[in-house]
Amino acid sequence: PRLAAVCALVHDNPADPRTLAALGAVTGVGERTLSRLFRAEFGMTFPQWRTQSRLYHALRMLADGLPVTTVAHRCGWSSASAFIDVFRRSFGCTPGAHQRRSQGPAN
Repeated sequence: PRLAAVCALVHDNPADPRTLAALGAVTGVGERTLSRLFRAEFGMTFPQWRTQSRLYHALRMLADGLPVTTVAHRCGWSSASAFIDVFRRSFGCTPGAHQRRSQGPAN
């Protein structure tokens, strides 16, 4: 439940820039406890998990046809280029290329 509360906050607002300590303060859980829970439950650190969560949201927004820059900012990246870099490293293509492939040829 402690971890779920923090995950829900991030999931509901992927652009939320708060640190794990700040999120813990809101949910009443210590940063070290949350850090251990992220590693135990997900096998990754909080920053790694947050990036995965943001990428999930980005994929959904791109599928809805939102512009790459809009997606980048709504998902919490400081710039479109930072988003594009993370996206390319994660998926092997740029968000624009992914969006074009997933939408198929124009009729």
